[in-house]
Amino acid sequence: MATEIKAPTFPESVADGIVATWHKKPGEACSRDELLCDIETDKVVLEVLAPADGVVKEIVKNQDDVVLSGEIIAIYEEGAAASAAPVAVTSAEPESAAVVSGEDAILSPAARKMAEGEGIDPNAVSGTGKGGRVTKEDVVRHAENASAPAVPSTPVVAAPKVEANAPILAGERVEKRVPMTRLRAKVAQRLVEAQQNAAMLTTFNEVNMKPVMELRARYKDQFEKRHGVRLGFMSFFVKACTEALRRQPIVNASIDGNDIVYHGYQDVGVAVSSDRGLVVPVLRDAENMSLADVEAKIREYGKKAQAGKLSIEDMIGGTFTISNGGVFGSLLSTPILNPPQAAILGMHKIQERPMAVNGQVEILPMMNLALSYDHRLLDGKEAVTFLCTIKDLLEDPARILLEV
Repeated sequence: MATEIKAPTFPESVADGIVATWHKKPGEACSRDELLCDIETDKVVLEVLAPADGVVKEIVKNQDDVVLSGEIIAIYEEGAAASAAPVAVTSAEPESAAVVSGEDAILSPAARKMAEGEGIDPNAVSGTGKGGRVTKEDVVRHAENASAPAVPSTPVVAAPKVEANAPILAGERVEKRVPMTRLRAKVAQRLVEAQQNAAMLTTFNEVNMKPVMELRARYKDQFEKRHGVRLGFMSFFVKACTEALRRQPIVNASIDGNDIVYHGYQDVGVAVSSDRGLVVPVLRDAENMSLADVEAKIREYGKKAQAGKLSIEDMIGGTFTISNGGVFGSLLSTPILNPPQAAILGMHKIQERPMAVNGQVEILPMMNLALSYDHRLLDGKEAVTFLCTIKDLLEDPARILLEV
Protein backbone atom coordinates (compact mmCIF):
# COMPACT_ATOMS: atom_id res chain seq x y z
CA MET A 1 0.00 0.00 0.00
CA ALA A 2 1.42 3.37 -1.06
CA THR A 3 1.61 6.02 1.65
CA GLU A 4 2.47 9.69 1.36
CA ILE A 5 5.36 10.75 3.60
CA LYS A 6 4.81 14.36 4.64
CA ALA A 7 6.97 16.94 6.33
CA PRO A 8 6.14 17.48 10.02
CA THR A 9 3.69 20.21 10.92
CA PHE A 10 5.71 23.35 11.65
CA PRO A 11 4.58 25.85 14.30
CA GLU A 12 3.57 29.37 13.25
CA SER A 13 7.05 30.70 14.01
CA VAL A 14 8.63 28.41 11.38
CA ALA A 15 7.74 29.18 7.77
CA ASP A 16 9.52 26.34 5.99
CA GLY A 17 12.46 23.94 6.11
CA ILE A 18 15.09 22.37 3.90
CA VAL A 19 15.67 18.67 3.25
CA ALA A 20 19.11 18.28 4.82
CA THR A 21 19.84 14.59 4.28
CA TRP A 22 18.10 11.54 2.88
CA HIS A 23 19.22 8.46 4.79
CA LYS A 24 17.33 6.08 2.48
CA LYS A 25 17.31 5.74 -1.29
CA PRO A 26 14.35 4.79 -3.51
CA GLY A 27 13.82 1.05 -3.40
CA GLU A 28 15.78 0.63 -0.18
CA ALA A 29 14.12 -1.46 2.51
CA CYS A 30 13.18 0.26 5.77
CA SER A 31 11.98 -0.86 9.18
CA ARG A 32 9.23 0.81 11.16
CA ASP A 33 10.43 4.03 12.89
CA GLU A 34 13.73 3.94 10.98
CA LEU A 35 15.11 7.37 10.07
CA LEU A 36 14.26 8.36 6.50
CA CYS A 37 15.46 11.95 6.27
CA ASP A 38 16.34 15.09 8.23
CA ILE A 39 14.55 18.40 7.66
CA GLU A 40 16.45 21.46 8.86
CA THR A 41 14.48 24.51 9.96
CA ASP A 42 15.75 27.80 11.33
CA LYS A 43 15.36 26.41 14.85
CA VAL A 44 15.89 22.63 14.92
CA VAL A 45 16.52 19.56 12.76
CA LEU A 46 13.37 17.43 12.48
CA GLU A 47 13.53 13.70 11.85
CA VAL A 48 11.10 11.94 9.49
CA LEU A 49 10.61 8.27 10.39
CA ALA A 50 9.28 5.30 8.43
CA PRO A 51 5.58 4.70 9.27
CA ALA A 52 5.91 0.91 8.86
CA ASP A 53 8.10 -1.79 7.36
CA GLY A 54 8.46 -1.23 3.64
CA VAL A 55 10.47 0.64 1.02
CA VAL A 56 10.86 4.20 -0.20
CA LYS A 57 9.11 4.12 -3.57
CA GLU A 58 9.81 7.67 -4.72
CA ILE A 59 11.53 10.77 -3.34
CA VAL A 60 9.50 13.88 -4.14
CA LYS A 61 11.68 16.43 -2.36
CA ASN A 62 15.41 16.00 -2.92
CA GLN A 63 18.25 17.16 -0.73
CA ASP A 64 18.43 20.97 -0.35
CA ASP A 65 14.82 21.38 -1.57
CA VAL A 66 12.59 23.75 0.42
CA VAL A 67 9.57 22.08 2.03
CA LEU A 68 6.49 23.57 3.65
CA SER A 69 4.62 22.33 6.68
CA GLY A 70 2.82 19.07 5.88
CA GLU A 71 4.10 18.97 2.28
CA ILE A 72 4.62 15.58 0.60
CA ILE A 73 8.31 14.67 0.49
CA ALA A 74 8.20 11.00 -0.54
CA ILE A 75 5.98 8.06 -1.50
CA TYR A 76 6.36 5.04 0.74
CA GLU A 77 5.33 1.45 -0.04
CA GLU A 78 4.24 -0.38 3.09
CA GLY A 79 4.80 -4.11 3.28
CA ALA A 80 7.53 -6.66 3.80
CA ALA A 81 11.10 -5.61 3.24
CA ALA A 82 11.31 -8.24 0.50
CA SER A 83 9.15 -6.01 -1.69
CA ALA A 84 12.33 -4.06 -2.40
CA ALA A 85 13.70 -7.02 -4.37
CA PRO A 86 12.36 -5.95 -7.83
CA VAL A 87 14.68 -2.97 -7.70
CA ALA A 88 17.75 -5.17 -7.77
CA VAL A 89 19.15 -6.51 -11.05
CA THR A 90 17.69 -9.97 -11.59
CA SER A 91 19.05 -10.81 -15.06
CA ALA A 92 22.34 -12.54 -15.75
CA GLU A 93 23.52 -9.54 -17.80
CA PRO A 94 26.22 -7.25 -16.41
CA GLU A 95 25.08 -4.35 -14.24
CA SER A 96 26.07 -1.88 -16.93
CA ALA A 97 23.42 -3.43 -19.19
CA ALA A 98 20.77 -2.62 -16.63
CA VAL A 99 21.87 0.99 -16.59
CA VAL A 100 21.52 1.38 -20.34
CA SER A 101 17.73 1.27 -20.21
CA GLY A 102 17.56 4.53 -18.23
CA GLU A 103 14.28 3.46 -16.59
CA ASP A 104 13.02 5.14 -13.40
CA ALA A 105 13.72 1.90 -11.52
CA ILE A 106 17.48 2.42 -11.89
CA LEU A 107 17.73 6.23 -12.08
CA SER A 108 17.13 8.17 -8.87
CA PRO A 109 15.03 11.38 -9.11
CA ALA A 110 17.99 13.50 -8.02
CA ALA A 111 20.24 11.89 -10.65
CA ARG A 112 17.61 12.34 -13.37
CA LYS A 113 17.14 16.01 -12.46
CA MET A 114 20.89 16.68 -12.54
CA ALA A 115 21.41 14.73 -15.77
CA GLU A 116 18.68 16.74 -17.51
CA GLY A 117 20.12 20.01 -16.21
CA GLU A 118 23.65 19.13 -17.39
CA GLY A 119 22.47 17.66 -20.69
CA ILE A 120 23.96 14.25 -19.85
CA ASP A 121 22.66 11.03 -21.40
CA PRO A 122 21.79 8.72 -18.45
CA ASN A 123 22.67 5.73 -20.63
CA ALA A 124 26.31 6.89 -20.62
CA VAL A 125 26.58 7.02 -16.83
CA SER A 126 27.85 4.03 -14.88
CA GLY A 127 25.67 3.33 -11.84
CA THR A 128 27.25 2.41 -8.52
CA GLY A 129 24.07 2.31 -6.47
CA LYS A 130 22.14 -0.71 -5.34
CA GLY A 131 21.16 -2.90 -8.30
CA GLY A 132 23.14 -0.70 -10.69
CA ARG A 133 21.11 2.40 -9.82
CA VAL A 134 22.52 5.67 -11.14
CA THR A 135 22.89 8.10 -8.23
CA LYS A 136 23.42 11.84 -8.09
CA GLU A 137 27.08 11.23 -7.24
CA ASP A 138 27.46 9.07 -10.36
CA VAL A 139 26.21 11.92 -12.54
CA VAL A 140 28.55 14.40 -10.85
CA ARG A 141 31.51 12.06 -11.34
CA HIS A 142 30.58 11.50 -14.99
CA ALA A 143 30.39 15.26 -15.60
CA GLU A 144 33.79 15.81 -13.94
CA ASN A 145 35.39 13.07 -16.01
CA ALA A 146 33.84 14.42 -19.21
CA SER A 147 35.29 17.88 -18.58
CA ALA A 148 38.75 16.58 -17.62
CA PRO A 149 41.59 16.38 -20.21
CA ALA A 150 41.62 13.22 -22.31
CA VAL A 151 43.51 10.31 -20.77
CA PRO A 152 44.07 6.72 -21.93
CA SER A 153 40.80 4.84 -21.89
CA THR A 154 40.47 2.97 -18.59
CA PRO A 155 37.40 2.07 -16.55
CA VAL A 156 36.55 4.65 -13.90
CA VAL A 157 36.01 2.76 -10.66
CA ALA A 158 35.73 5.62 -8.19
CA ALA A 159 36.75 9.22 -7.74
CA PRO A 160 40.33 9.65 -6.55
CA LYS A 161 40.66 9.90 -2.82
CA VAL A 162 42.52 12.76 -1.18
CA GLU A 163 44.29 12.07 2.07
CA ALA A 164 42.54 13.93 4.89
CA ASN A 165 45.87 14.77 6.53
CA ALA A 166 47.79 15.51 3.36
CA PRO A 167 50.56 18.04 4.06
CA ILE A 168 49.96 21.60 2.88
CA LEU A 169 52.83 22.88 0.80
CA ALA A 170 54.58 26.01 2.01
CA GLY A 171 53.07 29.14 0.54
CA GLU A 172 49.64 27.60 -0.13
CA ARG A 173 46.68 29.79 0.82
CA VAL A 174 43.89 27.31 1.44
CA GLU A 175 40.25 28.38 1.46
CA LYS A 176 37.15 26.35 2.18
CA ARG A 177 33.64 27.41 1.27
CA VAL A 178 30.66 25.74 2.97
CA PRO A 179 27.00 26.77 2.87
CA MET A 180 25.67 28.49 5.97
CA THR A 181 23.30 26.28 7.92
CA ARG A 182 19.69 27.36 8.08
CA LEU A 183 20.00 27.85 11.84
CA ARG A 184 23.12 30.01 11.46
CA ALA A 185 21.46 32.06 8.73
CA LYS A 186 18.36 32.62 10.85
CA VAL A 187 20.43 33.60 13.90
CA ALA A 188 22.33 36.11 11.75
CA GLN A 189 19.08 37.54 10.41
CA ARG A 190 17.51 37.90 13.85
CA LEU A 191 20.60 39.53 15.34
CA VAL A 192 20.68 42.15 12.58
CA GLU A 193 16.94 42.74 12.92
CA ALA A 194 17.32 43.19 16.68
CA GLN A 195 19.90 45.92 16.19
CA GLN A 196 17.94 47.62 13.41
CA ASN A 197 14.47 47.51 14.98
CA ALA A 198 15.18 48.14 18.67
CA ALA A 199 16.69 51.08 20.55
CA MET A 200 19.18 48.78 22.26
CA LEU A 201 21.18 50.00 25.22
CA THR A 202 23.37 48.13 27.74
CA THR A 203 23.91 48.87 31.41
CA PHE A 204 26.56 47.17 33.55
CA ASN A 205 27.17 46.21 37.16
CA GLU A 206 29.32 43.78 39.10
CA VAL A 207 28.40 41.22 41.71
CA ASN A 208 30.39 39.65 44.52
CA MET A 209 29.94 35.90 43.99
CA LYS A 210 31.51 34.90 47.31
CA PRO A 211 28.17 34.37 49.17
CA VAL A 212 26.78 32.15 46.41
CA MET A 213 30.05 30.24 46.11
CA GLU A 214 30.17 29.61 49.85
CA LEU A 215 26.55 28.48 49.92
CA ARG A 216 27.16 26.18 46.98
CA ALA A 217 30.32 24.70 48.51
CA ARG A 218 28.49 24.07 51.79
CA TYR A 219 25.49 22.24 50.34
CA LYS A 220 26.52 20.91 46.91
CA ASP A 221 27.11 17.34 48.09
CA GLN A 222 23.82 17.15 49.99
CA PHE A 223 22.03 18.83 47.09
CA GLU A 224 23.34 16.32 44.54
CA LYS A 225 22.57 13.38 46.82
CA ARG A 226 19.02 14.61 47.42
CA HIS A 227 18.08 15.77 43.92
CA GLY A 228 20.39 13.79 41.63
CA VAL A 229 21.77 16.91 39.89
CA ARG A 230 24.73 19.16 40.57
CA LEU A 231 24.19 22.60 42.05
CA GLY A 232 25.53 25.23 39.66
CA PHE A 233 25.44 29.00 39.45
CA MET A 234 22.81 29.23 36.72
CA SER A 235 19.96 28.20 39.01
CA PHE A 236 20.78 31.07 41.39
CA PHE A 237 20.74 33.52 38.49
CA VAL A 238 17.44 32.16 37.17
CA LYS A 239 15.79 32.50 40.59
CA ALA A 240 17.27 35.98 41.08
CA CYS A 241 15.96 37.02 37.65
CA THR A 242 12.45 35.69 38.29
CA GLU A 243 12.25 37.65 41.55
CA ALA A 244 13.60 40.78 39.83
CA LEU A 245 11.10 40.31 36.98
CA ARG A 246 8.30 40.08 39.53
CA ARG A 247 9.37 43.42 40.97
CA GLN A 248 9.92 45.03 37.55
CA PRO A 249 7.23 43.50 35.28
CA ILE A 250 8.03 45.92 32.46
CA VAL A 251 11.30 44.01 31.89
CA ASN A 252 9.22 40.88 31.30
CA ALA A 253 7.00 42.65 28.76
CA SER A 254 7.27 42.98 24.97
CA ILE A 255 6.16 45.34 22.23
CA ASP A 256 3.47 44.29 19.76
CA GLY A 257 2.82 47.09 17.29
CA ASN A 258 1.69 50.06 19.36
CA ASP A 259 0.81 47.89 22.36
CA ILE A 260 2.81 46.76 25.37
CA VAL A 261 2.15 43.12 26.25
CA TYR A 262 2.65 42.30 29.95
CA HIS A 263 3.21 38.59 30.48
CA GLY A 264 1.73 37.04 33.61
CA TYR A 265 4.35 34.28 33.53
CA GLN A 266 8.13 34.14 33.39
CA ASP A 267 9.47 31.92 30.63
CA VAL A 268 13.24 32.32 30.89
CA GLY A 269 15.36 31.36 27.90
CA VAL A 270 18.86 30.02 28.59
CA ALA A 271 21.35 30.39 25.74
CA VAL A 272 23.09 27.06 25.02
CA SER A 273 25.97 26.50 22.60
CA SER A 274 25.70 23.52 20.26
CA ASP A 275 27.59 22.22 17.23
CA ARG A 276 24.93 23.77 15.00
CA GLY A 277 25.05 27.18 16.65
CA LEU A 278 23.50 29.10 19.51
CA VAL A 279 20.08 27.88 20.62
CA VAL A 280 17.85 29.23 23.39
CA PRO A 281 15.63 26.60 25.05
CA VAL A 282 13.04 28.01 27.43
CA LEU A 283 12.37 27.25 31.10
CA ARG A 284 8.55 27.42 31.25
CA ASP A 285 7.05 29.09 34.33
CA ALA A 286 10.52 29.54 35.81
CA GLU A 287 9.04 31.46 38.75
CA ASN A 288 7.48 28.20 40.00
CA MET A 289 10.64 26.09 39.59
CA SER A 290 12.98 25.16 42.43
CA LEU A 291 16.76 25.31 42.16
CA ALA A 292 16.79 21.55 41.55
CA ASP A 293 14.12 21.86 38.83
CA VAL A 294 16.15 24.54 37.07
CA GLU A 295 19.40 22.56 37.22
CA ALA A 296 17.71 19.37 35.99
CA LYS A 297 16.01 21.13 33.08
CA ILE A 298 19.15 22.97 32.02
CA ARG A 299 21.09 19.70 32.11
CA GLU A 300 18.41 18.03 29.99
CA TYR A 301 18.48 20.88 27.46
CA GLY A 302 22.28 20.76 27.31
CA LYS A 303 22.30 17.06 26.45
CA LYS A 304 19.56 17.49 23.85
CA ALA A 305 21.39 20.43 22.27
CA GLN A 306 24.64 18.49 21.89
CA ALA A 307 22.74 15.55 20.39
CA GLY A 308 20.72 17.81 18.09
CA LYS A 309 17.48 16.62 19.69
CA LEU A 310 15.98 19.94 20.82
CA SER A 311 12.42 20.28 19.57
CA ILE A 312 10.73 23.42 18.35
CA GLU A 313 8.49 23.33 21.43
CA ASP A 314 11.61 23.55 23.59
CA MET A 315 12.59 26.89 22.08
CA ILE A 316 9.51 28.84 21.06
CA GLY A 317 8.33 31.68 23.27
CA GLY A 318 10.32 33.09 26.15
CA THR A 319 9.89 36.43 27.90
CA PHE A 320 13.48 36.99 29.11
CA THR A 321 16.88 35.49 28.25
CA ILE A 322 20.09 34.73 30.16
CA SER A 323 23.36 34.28 28.27
CA ASN A 324 26.49 32.99 30.01
CA GLY A 325 29.59 33.95 28.05
CA GLY A 326 31.64 33.34 31.16
CA VAL A 327 31.86 29.62 30.42
CA PHE A 328 34.09 30.56 27.45
CA GLY A 329 36.16 33.05 29.46
CA SER A 330 34.41 36.30 28.51
CA LEU A 331 34.97 39.10 31.04
CA LEU A 332 32.58 41.64 29.51
CA SER A 333 30.19 41.78 26.57
CA THR A 334 27.05 43.51 25.32
CA PRO A 335 24.48 40.76 24.62
CA ILE A 336 22.06 41.32 21.76
CA LEU A 337 18.31 41.19 22.37
CA ASN A 338 16.26 38.14 21.51
CA PRO A 339 13.17 39.75 19.87
CA PRO A 340 10.45 40.38 20.82
CA GLN A 341 11.85 40.28 24.35
CA ALA A 342 12.67 43.58 26.03
CA ALA A 343 15.88 42.55 27.82
CA ILE A 344 18.68 39.99 28.08
CA LEU A 345 21.12 39.39 30.93
CA GLY A 346 24.76 38.59 30.20
CA MET A 347 26.80 36.63 32.73
CA HIS A 348 30.59 36.58 32.58
CA LYS A 349 33.68 34.91 34.01
CA ILE A 350 34.21 34.98 37.77
CA GLN A 351 37.57 36.61 38.43
CA GLU A 352 39.29 37.51 41.68
CA ARG A 353 39.84 41.25 42.00
CA PRO A 354 40.92 43.61 44.80
CA MET A 355 37.82 45.37 46.13
CA ALA A 356 37.36 48.05 48.79
CA VAL A 357 35.19 46.63 51.62
CA ASN A 358 34.57 48.84 54.67
CA GLY A 359 37.72 50.79 54.00
CA GLN A 360 39.83 47.65 53.58
CA VAL A 361 41.11 45.96 50.42
CA GLU A 362 39.87 42.40 49.98
CA ILE A 363 40.36 39.92 47.17
CA LEU A 364 36.86 38.86 46.06
CA PRO A 365 35.48 36.67 43.25
CA MET A 366 33.69 39.23 41.09
CA MET A 367 31.49 38.83 38.03
CA ASN A 368 30.53 41.52 35.57
CA LEU A 369 26.84 41.63 34.66
CA ALA A 370 25.42 43.24 31.53
CA LEU A 371 21.77 43.99 30.86
CA SER A 372 20.89 44.91 27.29
CA TYR A 373 17.39 46.33 26.95
CA ASP A 374 15.04 47.96 24.48
CA HIS A 375 14.98 51.65 25.35
CA ARG A 376 11.66 52.01 23.53
CA LEU A 377 10.06 50.03 26.34
CA LEU A 378 12.38 50.43 29.32
CA ASP A 379 13.80 53.61 30.75
CA GLY A 380 17.17 53.63 32.45
CA LYS A 381 15.52 53.69 35.86
CA GLU A 382 13.75 50.34 35.36
CA ALA A 383 16.76 48.71 33.73
CA VAL A 384 19.26 49.82 36.37
CA THR A 385 16.88 48.97 39.21
CA PHE A 386 16.36 45.50 37.74
CA LEU A 387 20.10 44.85 37.47
CA CYS A 388 20.76 46.18 40.98
CA THR A 389 18.03 43.86 42.32
CA ILE A 390 19.82 40.86 40.80
CA LYS A 391 23.09 42.04 42.36
CA ASP A 392 21.49 42.43 45.81
CA LEU A 393 19.82 39.01 45.65
CA LEU A 394 23.00 37.21 44.64
CA GLU A 395 25.16 38.95 47.24
CA ASP A 396 22.66 37.87 49.90
CA PRO A 397 21.02 34.66 48.61
CA ALA A 398 18.71 34.39 51.63
CA ARG A 399 16.75 37.31 50.14
CA ILE A 400 15.70 35.04 47.25
CA LEU A 401 13.98 32.71 49.68
CA LEU A 402 12.55 35.50 51.83
CA GLU A 403 11.55 37.64 48.79
CA VAL A 404 12.92 40.79 50.40
